[in-house]
Amino acid sequence: MAQNMMLYWSSGSPPCWRLMIALEEKKLQGYKHKHLCFDKKEHQCEEVKALNPRVQVPTFKHGDLIVNESFAACLYLESAFKSQGARLIPEDPAEQALVYQRMFETDNLQQKMYDVAYYEWFVPEGERHESALKRNKETLVAELKLWDGYLEKMGKGSFLAGKDFTMADVVCFPVIAYFPRFHCPKEKCPRLMEYYEMVKDRPSIKASWPPHWLENPEGPDTLKNL
Repeated sequence: MAQNMMLYWSSGSPPCWRLMIALEEKKLQGYKHKHLCFDKKEHQCEEVKALNPRVQVPTFKHGDLIVNESFAACLYLESAFKSQGARLIPEDPAEQALVYQRMFETDNLQQKMYDVAYYEWFVPEGERHESALKRNKETLVAELKLWDGYLEKMGKGSFLAGKDFTMADVVCFPVIAYFPRFHCPKEKCPRLMEYYEMVKDRPSIKASWPPHWLENPEGPDTLKNL
């Protein structure tokens, strides 16, 4: 089945990375793929435009089906290949609810991280204010405390939604991985950093690790002064 799949992706993109982790977890290795460089605007190529009206990655095609939102694509893979590979959505409704909650909360963590780490990228020079960046940092620190609290409540060695690796981890790990890469102080999120160390060597994550991170393990220190 994987031979009928095509993925357009970019290195380091959390949406792309989570879909690649899901493909690994569902034992769907061997899918076709094309790496596109953000810096060269390769993701705006005609191939992507033909499949994705938003002209963004990931762009994913399975046979005649096109699924371009990473959350939707991950959930599609779990539904279409439920009995194959790891079970990523539990049967119990209460456990499902927690997995979905952590999945969709990931957008909060990602956006607040971007608001600090990429502040100078997103905000034109004439519109930047130290007070705005300070507020962004305070908001991110509060968000990190929230996630640390989730892990603290569930106990040492827990994944994001319980004792098992689930779709919550598939979706959120690529965002969490940015914190050590961008030199976030461990004391700002000790539980999240413990979680990162526990999960980073999982086979599906190692197999899909961003190539440019392998080439340059040290990222910028944009989260150093949280």
